Amino acid sequence: MKTSEVFVKALEKEGVQYIFGVPGEENIDFMESLRKSKIQFVLTRHEQGAGFMADVYGRLTGKAGVCLATLGPGATNLITPVSDANLDRAPLVAITGQADTLRMHKESHQYVDIVSMFKPITKWNTRIGRPDIATEVIRKAFKVAEAEKPGATHLEFPENVADEDCKKPEFFEVKKVRRPAPDYKAVDAAIELIRKAKKPIILAGNGAIRKRATRQLRILLDKTSMAICNTFMAKGAAGHEYQNNLYTIGLQSRDHVTCALEESDLIICVGYDIVEYSPQFWNPDGDKKIIHIDFDPAEVDYWYDPAVELVGDIASTLWEINERVDDSMPRGKGSFAAKHRREILKDINQYATSKAFPIKPQKILHDIRAVLGDEDILISDVGAHKMWIARMFIVHEPNTCIISNGFASMGIALPGGIAAKLVYPERKILTVSGDGGFLMNAQELETAVRLGTPTVNLIWTDNSMGLIEWKQRNKYGHAFGTKFTNPDWVQLAKSYGAMGIKVKPGDDLKAILTRAFKSKKPVVIDCPVDYSENVKLTKRLGKLVCPI
Repeated sequence: MKTSEVFVKALEKEGVQYIFGVPGEENIDFMESLRKSKIQFVLTRHEQGAGFMADVYGRLTGKAGVCLATLGPGATNLITPVSDANLDRAPLVAITGQADTLRMHKESHQYVDIVSMFKPITKWNTRIGRPDIATEVIRKAFKVAEAEKPGATHLEFPENVADEDCKKPEFFEVKKVRRPAPDYKAVDAAIELIRKAKKPIILAGNGAIRKRATRQLRILLDKTSMAICNTFMAKGAAGHEYQNNLYTIGLQSRDHVTCALEESDLIICVGYDIVEYSPQFWNPDGDKKIIHIDFDPAEVDYWYDPAVELVGDIASTLWEINERVDDSMPRGKGSFAAKHRREILKDINQYATSKAFPIKPQKILHDIRAVLGDEDILISDVGAHKMWIARMFIVHEPNTCIISNGFASMGIALPGGIAAKLVYPERKILTVSGDGGFLMNAQELETAVRLGTPTVNLIWTDNSMGLIEWKQRNKYGHAFGTKFTNPDWVQLAKSYGAMGIKVKPGDDLKAILTRAFKSKKPVVIDCPVDYSENVKLTKRLGKLVCPI
């Protein structure tokens, strides 16, 4: 059996459904073996699109998404999405072709050291240098990628190794690995801190929406009524209806939720990743009492020095705490959050009935929420719109608002939406991009049309790099180097075989979105946005006085 065939059979045993990628000369043996497989190969129009599809697939399923590229420029095009998956804790396995091992020692056409290049952006990566190690290497790549905290791994597959015979391959059984439970003394210490705290608040991070953690977290909230806030990537951890939910923290400016953290005397960090939002912004004096609940020990950081660390499976840790919470622990400790929640909701609903054009960000998000169901999925690209989505878009269930925030990569939304539609064909999938980010991977519209994945893609248009302009205006009072022109989005969509819609003065965005979701093909919506609200928000928050 050829090693390429062994490789594909090993992928089948891992439960791989899709491989997203762009083939090349150096992986034609792999492609021929894949042709005979039940695994669906999704040809993308750029390796970056393939990587982002694998990235979002991993986030939504917990199983490693797989992307494929050839050597040289194909591999370098994967660097951004692989980095994104690794920093955003999304399980992903990248496969790249490579030159014949007999020409790696010298200057050679398209040859670069891919393994060394991928080392700093993956949890683990290696070259399959001999046929007899293929199955072992593949099992490790998936095991490492999916183990907490998840991330990216990479396999380099030289063309001559792919073509060689693999004698008596031994395939590995995929087994569930049980994660350790927290130390009982640490649980005792945490319970005592919670018992003594007058105003505890939970800060839910990315890890809080993975595996079974959300269910146990919600049980804890039901038992204690503690206040909770979440990072960008943990939206939906508590649910909108929870009375002490203070929603999202993450703006690098003062905010209502920051006031609650300042008032709190204990911060319980559940699955919190420093890479998302530095503790320097919510613990500027480094004096907050912190409980750290995560799969890994806390990072050493001046502003993040936990009093107690509960290291182990997050769901198991929360279950242990829930078992210890009884009627002797006073409820109502989250009541202090009510005044902050009122101010947050006032902001969210500020322009719910606005008729202004271009449309205000708050109004766009209000209309999106009205059209999407609780289980439908919004995938945000990176830009000024991301900050509005993170702060003001209400999310009911975990993993229904996907935001790249560890690596924060522009261009993720459109390809990510395709992956989401493959995973959940029955759900509405909305991608939201700026006019800067959308063009970074607009070519994947052809992929969406070819696959028949009818996502709705909403572009907030302002003809500028909105987030950078926002920051420039805040610091210098003016913008520079951020303006550009756009294509006709409607005609661009039609040229790919998709539907294009332009929002005009007087149009009802809710009605447009509703019509778009009835389409059987992808839809692109050009929606002019009023980004004068950016600086207004910053100025208003800059004057914020926290209620006592």
